[in-house]
Amino acid sequence: MINQIHESGAARVRLGRWLLAGAAAGAFVAPHAAIAQTQTAPQASTSSGLSEIIVTANRREERAQDVPIAITALSPERLEQQGITKAQDLQASIPSLVVGPNGQGSRETQSFTLRGQGATFQASPGVVMYMNEVPVPTAVSLSQMGGPGQFIDIENLQVLAGPQGTLFGRNTTGGAVLIVPKKPQNEFGGWIKGEYGNYDRKYIEGAINVPIVEDKLLLRVMGAFHDRDGYTRDVQWNKDRDNEHWYTTRVGLTFRPTDTIENYTMAYYTKSSHNGAGLIHKGFNIDGLINAAGPGKPGLCAEGPYSVLGGYSCDVYRAATAKAEALGNRKTAFSIDTMQKTKVWGISNTTDIDLSDEIKLRNIFSYQRMQLKYRYDGDATVLQQQDNDPGVLPGPGEAFLPGIGTPIVYSNATGSTERSRDNFKQITEELQLQGDMLDSKLTWTIGGFYFEQKPVGTQISRGMNYCPAVQTGQCAPSYLYSGVASKSKALYAQATLDMGAATPALDGLRVTAGYRYTWDTIKGYSTQFSRLAGSDTLWKCGYNATITNTFNNIYDTCLFNATLKTKAPTWLLGLDYKVTDKVLVFAKVSRGYKAGGFNPYAVFDNTRTFNPEKVTSYEIGLKSDFNLGDVPFRFNTSLYQVEYKGLQRATGDFNVSTGAGGARTLNADARIKGIEIEASVRPVSGLEIGGNFSYTHAKYKKYTYEVNTPQLACNGYILPKAYGGTGIADSSCLDFQYVSPYIWSVHASYDHDLGDMGSLNFFVNFSHTSSQNTEAIQMPQSQPGAVLEPFGLLNASIDWRNVAGSGFDVGVFGTNLTKETYRVSNNDVYQSGGLLYWSTLYGEPRMYGVRLTYRFGGEK
Repeated sequence: MINQIHESGAARVRLGRWLLAGAAAGAFVAPHAAIAQTQTAPQASTSSGLSEIIVTANRREERAQDVPIAITALSPERLEQQGITKAQDLQASIPSLVVGPNGQGSRETQSFTLRGQGATFQASPGVVMYMNEVPVPTAVSLSQMGGPGQFIDIENLQVLAGPQGTLFGRNTTGGAVLIVPKKPQNEFGGWIKGEYGNYDRKYIEGAINVPIVEDKLLLRVMGAFHDRDGYTRDVQWNKDRDNEHWYTTRVGLTFRPTDTIENYTMAYYTKSSHNGAGLIHKGFNIDGLINAAGPGKPGLCAEGPYSVLGGYSCDVYRAATAKAEALGNRKTAFSIDTMQKTKVWGISNTTDIDLSDEIKLRNIFSYQRMQLKYRYDGDATVLQQQDNDPGVLPGPGEAFLPGIGTPIVYSNATGSTERSRDNFKQITEELQLQGDMLDSKLTWTIGGFYFEQKPVGTQISRGMNYCPAVQTGQCAPSYLYSGVASKSKALYAQATLDMGAATPALDGLRVTAGYRYTWDTIKGYSTQFSRLAGSDTLWKCGYNATITNTFNNIYDTCLFNATLKTKAPTWLLGLDYKVTDKVLVFAKVSRGYKAGGFNPYAVFDNTRTFNPEKVTSYEIGLKSDFNLGDVPFRFNTSLYQVEYKGLQRATGDFNVSTGAGGARTLNADARIKGIEIEASVRPVSGLEIGGNFSYTHAKYKKYTYEVNTPQLACNGYILPKAYGGTGIADSSCLDFQYVSPYIWSVHASYDHDLGDMGSLNFFVNFSHTSSQNTEAIQMPQSQPGAVLEPFGLLNASIDWRNVAGSGFDVGVFGTNLTKETYRVSNNDVYQSGGLLYWSTLYGEPRMYGVRLTYRFGGEK
């Protein structure tokens, strides 16, 4: 039976019917919507049989079903059951969420795109990840947030959809991901888990909780070590790519000197070192190679046996592609020994002081460091079309020019002397006052937030771009010295008032209003140069034709810098109504904002900075728990429409006059609509069946810009003004970048009680992600591989918990059980930036293994 409506008068009944009718009508008027979802472990159920998680989406603890926000919350048990150990594994488990490397050659770059908005190269993230209410450090040269191991020993993981511009630290236009670590408890206990699987998977994780002084001083320590062979073989270097090797530790200390003061300090350290991502080469742009220097000028190759410059035929490039095709999707052959090293560490401190029964003072401070070093072979061949930080060359296998047989002598190796590509510190400070008044009918938060990220030391990258095949191993590397510093300051306030404070007839009807004003300053510098071909003393700039004869002169000559200051208000206005204790309807409108940025890869004066983006989001939703007979159901849905102004889109760039390739960030206007649905049911005791569905419809409204190289666009083949053309391209007909229109998943979980022998849990999940466009400006026919194919993944696990009351859990698990071969990223430089090739990344193959967990003391 559906729960009866509270006795609060006919006015409340009429109001509830009106709001429910509005939500239902919206499902037909706007065919695209959003969801509020909660997935938890079966054992974390309420008396109704439906699972619950306490979330902190409003910066205070609440039931997820009571929060008028589109939110997905996953418990650690559900993360384990689904085999979710990193951001990429969340794909399709959360409505409207796409996770991927976004064209970057790094497996640890796992960017969130939520409701069509996520990371933009060189820009602040559109979806920010928080650990313990503090933004996770985000790299500049890669869209990477923190390091691995962030999902271990946590209370839950929450994904908030839509702009988060009033309550949370950094402004975001797409959403926020909240990771809530397990805090020390007042009882001794802990757990340790070991896993072994295919690809020689060896994982060890554990935590221990120690109450040093009961109720006063509590300690919790977590540690993990992960090691696994790679699933892409580099036949040139006789190494596995896509391997894992990392460890992490986290220490939490709670101190309660009085009944009204609590101080929580969390420190962590993570180090990762692996052999790089297993990029798979797919082809070269032969026409682009022929015309790389411009119409009528000698290119990087020519048809026939030799070019007019004595260079090799374009057949050399075709032979390299043929070799890659013969190797298949799980083998590659790099010219350099790729790698990535990540080091992230930090400390955060949260102090809560109860000033009275109604007012709390909170202070949240953090200091974090992040350091990245990496090498990658973008074209994934023995040629040097794009090699970044070449390192030691060649590989252990002797290299020959494909199809020619001429040995390659790599004299342009830079040695194992990589400097950090990202090396910065991040400081945040947030001061809050929280109020809970009028018998909890009025809650409010006011505060201020400060964010600063700036380089530590010199950040350098070196590489070869579009080196002609005949000069492989001989081209002089280019050098890029750069640094970007960001500073953000904000003041904010938000309050929720239950109108029942005015009259009992309106009890359960709540109004929420929030406002924030943010000031952002971004400063950057960049200098890029290389030796002039055939000279030991002459240097040239990367973005202009200037030539000098000393290193110091060229450094200063090529140097450019810029400062960008932006500011904007963001706000929220919401209305929600508790029709019954278990039925919530809500509606809200919110404004989001994301700062502009500095572009160290600019090859034109007018592309060194780019503008901020703003978004207005409209949303209505329903959260409900109900019973049909004795069977409990949950049904949550929400609809949204998002209007973007100045949406940031990063793409390659090329300066024909100087031969310099780089990047630029464009701004577009867009509209996104969506529907997200979550449902679950417990037809019999112990059995849960559920799933989610989302449909996202994204469309550019205005997307015009000036081109620097010839390009096929929605308005035809566009020539730059320098070539006598109009120079203005229109890309508004393109499918949205990093959006899968249809995402859905279904799962079944069954718990069987074995009495004194423990319990068995069976879990199976199938998820589907539709096709996804990864290109920002190019038409699909001119950018091969830009559209990732749809794919589905089947995961399952079986766990025997508390075996015979011993405290041990035994389990077996498998992911991608059907051995689906699917792509998760494409580099999209076949036309862009003058790089003239395409390569791609494939998702994980079938993984399986066994796990053994031991829990002791008060750990559950």
